[in-house]
Amino acid sequence: MSELFKEFQEFRKILCICPCCGELHRVSDLKLKAKGPSVDTWLDQHEKKVQLFEKKEERFQDKESELRKKAVEKGRIDAEKTTRKAISPELRALRLVPQDVIPILHPVDFVVFKGMTKQTISNIMFLSSKCKSPTLNTARRQIEKAINKKKYNFQVARIDEKGNIGFE
Repeated sequence: MSELFKEFQEFRKILCICPCCGELHRVSDLKLKAKGPSVDTWLDQHEKKVQLFEKKEERFQDKESELRKKAVEKGRIDAEKTTRKAISPELRALRLVPQDVIPILHPVDFVVFKGMTKQTISNIMFLSSKCKSPTLNTARRQIEKAINKKKYNFQVARIDEKGNIGFE
């Protein structure tokens, strides 16, 4: 193996001048081409796949912000539909602004930030319809106990455009 390494070291010492551009190059740095087609090696195929992947990645990065905007808009539309469906006569009696109602759906159905649309939140409510699931009812009772015993805290989490979460 050391003999082969010595050969490559010797190639670094041999210099040549390019007939096209006139620049000085080492023989070890040359990319030689043969006349006629050459047989692709596994490395050639791998490099082609890498190049193809990089091109696709560039195209995706160009479209990424547009896709994110569309996803956010779709989420808003879906949330509005869910909220509209949920505004039953019973909920209307509470005189809630639909934009203040945020669907969570599990374990509670909705969280209401009363006054959010006016930018002065005065109250936070958890709303759930009656259900027959003992597991869900247990979870809801535990939430109620935690609130009543003031066993909660407030944390701010920031999610960047790439989905990374950071706590303040």
